[in-house]
Amino acid sequence: MKIARVLGSATLSRMHPAMLASSLRCVEVVERIEDLSNKVPGNDLIVAWDLCGCGVGDLVALAEGPEAAAPFKPDVKPIDASIVAILDHLEIDQKN
Repeated sequence: MKIARVLGSATLSRMHPAMLASSLRCVEVVERIEDLSNKVPGNDLIVAWDLCGCGVGDLVALAEGPEAAAPFKPDVKPIDASIVAILDHLEIDQKN
């Protein structure tokens, strides 16, 4: 699981039938602790299925790979990333 920031939404004009009623968000993975306060996109964008109703600027927990589709079992969804939580507060101990 990774921390990501929501940058916007994605809209599909054509889609797999399993994607009907999906809510897709464009997210950027936060690679370093120092980037938590950086609001300027600098990493690759990922389109993720939004399971939580997040908004632009929210920090979220991002599941990737087979785990991204796990909440939909036994239905099969053609996704590789999903937003599984909105992070309200992060407390990071930077002591070694």
